[in-house]
Amino acid sequence: MRKWLNRFQINGLFIKLFLVTVISIAAVSVLVTWSTIRLSERLFIDTFSIINSKVLSQINSGFQSLNTAIVTASNNMLQSGSVKQYLTESDGDSLTMAKSYYNMRKQMDQIATAIETYETAIIVKGINGRTYMTNRLIWPIAEADIDRHPVTLAAHEDPKRLLYLADFREADGAEPVIIAAKAMMERSTGFVYGTLFFAMRESEFKQLYSSYTSEGNDMVILDRSGTILSSNRGELIGRQVPELLGIAEDMHGHGRDYASMHLFDRNQIVLAEYLPFYDLYMVNLIDKQSILNTLVDTRTITLIVIGIVAGALIIVYMISRRLTRSLTRLVKQISNISKYEFGHYVSETGSYETRQLARAFNFMLDELKEYLAELDQAQRKKRNAELAALQRQINPHFLYNTLASIKIMVKQGSREKASETINALIALLQNAIGDVSETITVERDIELLRHYALIMEARNGDRIKLHDFVAPDCRDALVPKLMIQPFVENAFFHAFNRKAEGSVYVTVSRKGNTLVCEIVDNGDGMELDGGWPESKSRSRGHLFTGIGMRNVHERLTLLYGEPYGVQIQSRAGEGTTVQIELPYRTAKNIPSIQKSS
Repeated sequence: MRKWLNRFQINGLFIKLFLVTVISIAAVSVLVTWSTIRLSERLFIDTFSIINSKVLSQINSGFQSLNTAIVTASNNMLQSGSVKQYLTESDGDSLTMAKSYYNMRKQMDQIATAIETYETAIIVKGINGRTYMTNRLIWPIAEADIDRHPVTLAAHEDPKRLLYLADFREADGAEPVIIAAKAMMERSTGFVYGTLFFAMRESEFKQLYSSYTSEGNDMVILDRSGTILSSNRGELIGRQVPELLGIAEDMHGHGRDYASMHLFDRNQIVLAEYLPFYDLYMVNLIDKQSILNTLVDTRTITLIVIGIVAGALIIVYMISRRLTRSLTRLVKQISNISKYEFGHYVSETGSYETRQLARAFNFMLDELKEYLAELDQAQRKKRNAELAALQRQINPHFLYNTLASIKIMVKQGSREKASETINALIALLQNAIGDVSETITVERDIELLRHYALIMEARNGDRIKLHDFVAPDCRDALVPKLMIQPFVENAFFHAFNRKAEGSVYVTVSRKGNTLVCEIVDNGDGMELDGGWPESKSRSRGHLFTGIGMRNVHERLTLLYGEPYGVQIQSRAGEGTTVQIELPYRTAKNIPSIQKSS
């Protein structure tokens, strides 16, 4: 397993290059093919929808012709006195009834000529109970059932309209019937004296549009309840599809050309047209997948794309392998070089590019050895220069405030205290003027802190006390200048904003070969959130305007290595603890401290 992993790492460039190329070629091929197919599909769907919209218009003309014929026959029926007499008169003798029936039949034969193009039965039922049917086979309904039939009830609820409804009864194997029903009413009085029906088998009704349908291209006629009254797919007749009605109404209301929806387990393209004279919707359902399969041969396209991709990958493999073989050997040599073995050179063989890389790598090793030697010294000088610049930025406000305090002492007659304060200020300024790269003893650094505390007490009173504890064997230990003071300054001016008074404790002790300095206050504390506290070194109370806590940490790390530096712990309301660790050394015996790698 390790052998294969090693080989994978050595040939990683070739593998990555090949994989990126494979993915790129495959992605481009798939995207281009997909985009082409989708654009073709969109163009085809737009074109197909336009064509089908014209087809719907032609079908609509056929429906208008049927409706015109029915309306004409209906008006003739309403205007016929013979029909009205037959439906309203009471039964008389046989001769009178025979004459009335003869006139009715003669009138009906004339009226039926208006719809003779369509195989349609005319049924009328009068208030006197008489019924007349031109063809009983089309709508085989018992005369006694006509009055309570839903079609009759709907016609009487809206007597002024010609309603198109359907009868889905399947008794005796009867097929669905499309019925146009209207109440026979006198216009002047509103008196309803009968009901008129035009019945047409659904199979005859769908002849108006069936020639325009095909596999995957279906037509349905919907009423206002979402019920399918007619369709070239017989299994759909009588089903309620409210979601399709909603799409049709939305398209009619917003003038949309077509819509897409998932219906009858298919992804359908929907075209709809409202038939106002029928109060029905004519909906064209196009099976998207079925139609597109005739346009796009997905299998053939897929095979072609796979062939192109496979050929391209073979070519890419041969070229990339040839280009990376010599580079792989160079990588293998470089990977075998141990850390910091700058004298282990690689062989300059292979292609021109690889030889140039090997030559540059060997030259780099020589330069690197010299550079690392200079880098450490340059970093030390740079850090000391930065700190020296910051050290010279003595805060003028500190001097102004201190001198102002001394002036007040002199006016008040506290000359001895003023003298002590002046001596303390002189000591601090002398320390600031010295070379920042110098080291001083812990005892001297503590003495300077006492001077600073004396000045702060003269300026602000004794609400903050400084306490120092130095182990006897640490008094002569050497520390960098300005190591402890930034933390003490920060405690004096930022640790007691909410608390009226408190103490700052400075302790110096030894732990093996490590010198440990701690600055602890019982002040306000703070939330560190895993990082350094925000620098506040520009406070007017600080002696220096740029030496911050992070500067001290980075300086110690640069001088002594990663194991050394500054750690801060704090909790709101409880105070702050700063711990400084650095190598223990004295002027008599300075151990050789190497930076950790």
